[in-house]
Amino acid sequence: MYRIKTFNKISPVGLNKFDPELYTVSDEECSPDGILVRSAKLLDYEFPPSLLAIARAGVGVNNIPLSRCSEAGIPVFNTPGANANAVKELVLCAMLMGSRDVDGSIRWVRDQVASGVDVTTVVEKGKSAFIGPEIYRKTLGVIGLGAIGSLVANTAISLGMDVYGYDPFLSVDAALRLDRHIHVVKDISELYKRADYITIHIHFTDKTKAMINADAISNMKRGVRFINLARGEIVDDDAMLAALDTGKVAAYITDFPSNRIVQAPHVIAMPHLGASTPESEQNCAAMAVDELRDYLENGNIRNSVNLPDASLERSGVMRMCILHRNVPAMLAKITALFAKDNVNVENMSNRTLGDYAYAIVDLGARIDESVVEDVKCLPNIIRVRVIE
Repeated sequence: MYRIKTFNKISPVGLNKFDPELYTVSDEECSPDGILVRSAKLLDYEFPPSLLAIARAGVGVNNIPLSRCSEAGIPVFNTPGANANAVKELVLCAMLMGSRDVDGSIRWVRDQVASGVDVTTVVEKGKSAFIGPEIYRKTLGVIGLGAIGSLVANTAISLGMDVYGYDPFLSVDAALRLDRHIHVVKDISELYKRADYITIHIHFTDKTKAMINADAISNMKRGVRFINLARGEIVDDDAMLAALDTGKVAAYITDFPSNRIVQAPHVIAMPHLGASTPESEQNCAAMAVDELRDYLENGNIRNSVNLPDASLERSGVMRMCILHRNVPAMLAKITALFAKDNVNVENMSNRTLGDYAYAIVDLGARIDESVVEDVKCLPNIIRVRVIE
């Protein structure tokens, strides 16, 4: 029986995928095999020895101590693409709000009514303060062409926009998803100088912190409208506020409000609404549960953010999953122990990611417990699991 601890409210669409014959699920579990989490902070959480994996029902994992998880042999899964459509739709909304000042116009109408004015007598005169451009035939720059960025770019093409995309880590799969009319550039300054609107869809890392700074903004077109539904820290607030003051940036639409940003003119701030749809929460929960189950039951790692992805169809009599440091001759040392016990390796997969490697080994016979202990005692072994 596997024990799952939840740290947030997880959609029943996901939780119902746990077979009650194999799993117990509770937010009070003290010795979990797996954790399901959304935004709860686990940075100071003390991992129990029983914990095998953490699944984040969402994309960002800033609330999870990845290095500590890796050292403990705990894969951390996220759910890329599960919330992509929800974020894409909010990007479209952000472009329109940033163009037409829909937010300001609604507040103005309410203010007229609150002041006792018959609003029908002032709308024709008042609306001139909220005039803004159409997005049709304008140029959109998309920074990051992953699951979300590619959807945004393709949709913008269908709306009659010219689209420039930038992604130095563009995968083959992502490239194949892109409409052929999208201009993919290798130099981000090419995107900056052409875009009337820019939307960013990249992960927050040490390298991307304050990536949108004064230098970056100086290369943009005057009057650009900038959308940040990725992470607040990717944008240098000081540089953005200065650009808003001078009109270099006409509007800044962000999903990451702060007291300072919210009070500035030409800022539209939302309370992290990007993935806040029932469909997105359901998709993320279902995907997270699938990843967690596949690891617990089969040892397969899919969409891990800290350890190598590795999957292998089940074969043989028993399966051994071995997380080890990525150093030479590890596989030779491991398989030598199997040979010593006269056990044949039916199938094997070994994948690496930075300092770590993960081997899935299907064996033709059950091995003695002493061999399992010998594998665990090898230098540079981090964690060993046996699945039958």
